[in-house]
Amino acid sequence: MYNDVKLEKGLYNLSGKSFTSALEELDPSAAYAGTELSSLDAYERQLKRYNIKVNGSDCDMVEKFFTSTETAVLFPEFVSRCIKKGFDETVLQAVTAVRTVSESSQYLGCVLDDSAAYGTTAQTVALTASTVTEGTTAVTLEKIGRLINASYEAIRRQRLDVFGVMLRSIGVKLANTVVSKAVEVLIEDASEITTSSLSYSDLADLYGEFDNFNMTTVLTSPAVASKIAAMDQLKDTRAKADGKIILPFGSELVKSAAVDDDTIIGLDRNFALEFITSTGLILETDKLIDRQLDQMTVSVTCGFRKITPDAVQLLTITS
Repeated sequence: MYNDVKLEKGLYNLSGKSFTSALEELDPSAAYAGTELSSLDAYERQLKRYNIKVNGSDCDMVEKFFTSTETAVLFPEFVSRCIKKGFDETVLQAVTAVRTVSESSQYLGCVLDDSAAYGTTAQTVALTASTVTEGTTAVTLEKIGRLINASYEAIRRQRLDVFGVMLRSIGVKLANTVVSKAVEVLIEDASEITTSSLSYSDLADLYGEFDNFNMTTVLTSPAVASKIAAMDQLKDTRAKADGKIILPFGSELVKSAAVDDDTIIGLDRNFALEFITSTGLILETDKLIDRQLDQMTVSVTCGFRKITPDAVQLLTITS
């Protein structure tokens, strides 16, 4: 049971396992099916065990994690989860078709040659072929990270929900830096149409450039996104409950500061881009457990590869 789990630093350093995965092996969630704890994972059960409240009106302060050596072990996972939540609530989800974990800092994917025309084939005539081969150019994964300066004395009396929001904001900005790498890959060698002055008909033309795929996403700079949102054709458009704006032809309007004001990227998120990581978010844990918080580091090593080139189209504003 979760009350019997021995919490120690070594749970963070097991090869190929996250802290929560290690806890799950010691305290499987399947054992709680049909009970009031069935909705909690192994980490959340440990928070309940030690009565650590991370949100709500009676939310605890940071120092609650450091009432014992065992509860201190839970703090790095709290920090990691907050940053990861912010990281995952970004544009990355709107532009990535698949996420691949690579054991190396160099990733060599496969390439599809699908250029031969599709059509009917007479009897005895060979079918046209699509060919999958190993790529010739490897993607080099890059490390993107952040150093966080925060002494224990500065944050010990801070409410956990407020501190968690700060950490989430770091995750958001870290992810937006990662998105800039995605934008570089999306733009490279993409087919484009041009316009001298952006209008709704230009967006419709961009939509029409997709033949085999759908334009699920329109990715623009914040300035261009605001111009699109102000177009007369969108005056009856209503944002969804989650704040997403859906254009009349079904594409989600997504803004990112990584895109310049002269470029609009249309893509089919289901086919366009592969997000490659050699790690998840990496956080230094020992210092956090020992309350040596003066310098926390969080990083991710990642890269991107375009899977289906014709699932990406550009609209370039020339003036």
